[in-house]
Amino acid sequence: MENKILVLTCIVNVLLLYLLNYYRNKANKIYKESDKLLDKILENSYINQIEINEGKTSALANKINKVQEKLLIETGRAENEKEEIKRLISNMSHQLKTPLANIIMYEDILIEKLKDPQVQKLLYKMKDQTNKIDWILNSLFKMVKLEQNALDFNIENNSIKNTLAIALTTVYEKAEKKDISIKVTGIRNQQCWHNPQWTAEVFVNILENAIKYSDVHKKIIISMKTYEMYSEICIKDFGIGIPDLDQPQIFARFYRGKNAENFEGSGIGLYLSKLIIEKENGYITVNSHVDGGSCFHVFLQNCKN
Repeated sequence: MENKILVLTCIVNVLLLYLLNYYRNKANKIYKESDKLLDKILENSYINQIEINEGKTSALANKINKVQEKLLIETGRAENEKEEIKRLISNMSHQLKTPLANIIMYEDILIEKLKDPQVQKLLYKMKDQTNKIDWILNSLFKMVKLEQNALDFNIENNSIKNTLAIALTTVYEKAEKKDISIKVTGIRNQQCWHNPQWTAEVFVNILENAIKYSDVHKKIIISMKTYEMYSEICIKDFGIGIPDLDQPQIFARFYRGKNAENFEGSGIGLYLSKLIIEKENGYITVNSHVDGGSCFHVFLQNCKN
């Protein structure tokens, strides 16, 4: 009796092992075929039904083919829309910039020709407002292009020290007019993953805000810390500061805090800065206290080998 039970147990075990191997092999086969189908989707390759065996995998391949066709159609539409937006932005930029440039040129001519002090005062005010319109338009065009990925945004390993130098040259005159000193400390020739032209614009936006929201004779401190993956550029001012409730919103498009209402601005600069840094796989944060100034922290990836 015991021998019969032993034999039956052996037979059951053999059958279980056979079934286990059979379904394991079948599962592996389905997995490999599914994996092959997904690779074809990622490579935008057509899935040939002849290559797929009949059964559940074949039905899956047919559904994947339909999904792939829809994805290709939607991708094509998105690319067409992107190209249309690029053309629209280019046309709008040309149509607006040309007459605006002419107005600025006429203003310069009138300032030179008309020597009456009252007239010149009005002309300088008009020129100042025209320049602001020009800046806002340029910022809006940049913003839309970045949002729609409608421009070539080349990122490479570049010296952050050189990029900061470009920004400082741009804001030097504005700082000098308010007798605001800019102290640069601990800036090394660190290679960071960024676009110098666009990143310099980020620093310019932050520095111009620091100058605008600070009283005369104040100072701005620029410092740098290097970590394993990122380099942190800190820009600290001693201006009016940002209320706690406003701090989560200051990088939002067109947002302006209550304590900034008496200052000129459009609410574009910091939003544009955030877009640029995110394009470079970095990030930007702020610490601030009312009447205690603000410190903006720009994090850029260190040199990629």
